[in-house]
Amino acid sequence: MAVVDIQFTAHDCGGCPIKHRAVCARCDDDELSLLEEIKYYRSFEAGQTVLWSGDPMDFVGSVVTGVATLSQTMEDGRTQMVGLLLPSDFVGRPGRGEAAYDVTAVTDLTMCCFRRKPFEKLMERTPHIAQRLLQMTLDELDAAREWMLILGRKTAREKIASLIFILGRRDASLGLGTTTVGQMTFDLPLTREAMADYLGLTLETVSRQISALKKEGVIDLQGKRRVHVPDHERLLAETGDDADGGMVA
Repeated sequence: MAVVDIQFTAHDCGGCPIKHRAVCARCDDDELSLLEEIKYYRSFEAGQTVLWSGDPMDFVGSVVTGVATLSQTMEDGRTQMVGLLLPSDFVGRPGRGEAAYDVTAVTDLTMCCFRRKPFEKLMERTPHIAQRLLQMTLDELDAAREWMLILGRKTAREKIASLIFILGRRDASLGLGTTTVGQMTFDLPLTREAMADYLGLTLETVSRQISALKKEGVIDLQGKRRVHVPDHERLLAETGDDADGGMVA
């Protein structure tokens, strides 16, 4: 596996696009200096495997740019995508020395990595890191429950609308894409094949539902991946959720 290491300057933390959401978000300057000593960056090309399930993990870290998938292969060879890693999401678990899932770069991917053993020791004496990691873990649990609803109870149209809404919401929270009052414009990181795999739908169903959302003006496609949402509330209505996150009866 070809891995490219990226050289950054000492000022990268200040201009980091995920600094307000990453595991180091609450760290003061002294704590950031300690993290700097065990930090390095890695990049992967789209389609490249970052980790195989069961691989030894000598690092933990955050996605800085790009998107990766989490997947699991069953004994009969079938593979199921079980999650997405978006910018600011954390990879690896302190105290676990092996990868639990296959991790594959969907787009070109940059990760901010920390050597695992030193990171675990740093957690013990740096409450800000431990607290932030706990918060991120709880957010991940909430996201997993959200996906259980999407995959288990929603129609194909609602699944597609939900995925587009979630990806647009994440881009907006990171200041990526373009967001104006009631509107979102962002790059869809997944191919339609990947969307079908993740949502448990056929490729034909995904294409048909995206075309229907476009035809009805819920979304506008600008090229293959650029998505414009002219009315945030209308897309939300298509997800089957009400405004406060509950499911519409």
